[in-house]
Amino acid sequence: MGEFVTLETNDGIGTIKLNRPPMNALNTQLQEELRAVAHSAAGDEGVKAVIVYGGEKVFAAGADITEFTKVGYQEMAIRAEALSSAFDAVARIPKPVAAAITGYALGGGCELALACDWRVVADDAKLGQPEIKLGIIPGAGGTQRLARLIGPARAKDLIFSGRMVDAEEALRIGLADRVAPAADVYRTAVELVRPYVTGPSLALRAAKLAVDGGLNLDLASGLALESQLFAGLFATDDRIEGTTAFVEKRKPTFTGR
Repeated sequence: MGEFVTLETNDGIGTIKLNRPPMNALNTQLQEELRAVAHSAAGDEGVKAVIVYGGEKVFAAGADITEFTKVGYQEMAIRAEALSSAFDAVARIPKPVAAAITGYALGGGCELALACDWRVVADDAKLGQPEIKLGIIPGAGGTQRLARLIGPARAKDLIFSGRMVDAEEALRIGLADRVAPAADVYRTAVELVRPYVTGPSLALRAAKLAVDGGLNLDLASGLALESQLFAGLFATDDRIEGTTAFVEKRKPTFTGR
């Protein structure tokens, strides 16, 4: 679709592929292509689950720092929101999304991985938010999503120090969900999302919205959101099929309607 970001669909799984050698540096063009591809994946009914993949050697080693040397506060105050919202477009894909991480996921690369529902990490990969070493902080969700995922104390450790973590530590602290040999990372991500291809799409959409939306609400408001989404699913064909199949003791066949 774009020069640096493409969407390929195979058996209901859409792969968002980054391809800006050598390190998939996230420049402005790549960010905007990522936004466009994320919207395409969200709106394509043939895409039931998504994998974000940087290739066999590297996921994304961060922003294109050469761009940062040429801008000041006034320009970055405008650009920063666009940067964050491009990654947010990935987070808002209303389908299961897994990041398949090889090599490095640093800075913006780590933030992109954080925008996914799960992270499958190569056993020799490195992850981190090293922005502090440049005299800045993460600006595309790192301070917010990382703290929500692994807790504020651990997030502060990584963000304040700028240090990288290996796959073993990432798994231990909850930054990684699965670890696999580098050659098997993409296949493992496919295995992770494949069950959702034949799942109840509207219920999966509602579940993701309930969890993600509830994190930004107090408990009472989150419970109200959950109740509304729960009730809404009783207008779907998949709810009828799912409950009927349960009563009839057979496997349901969902249609996403």
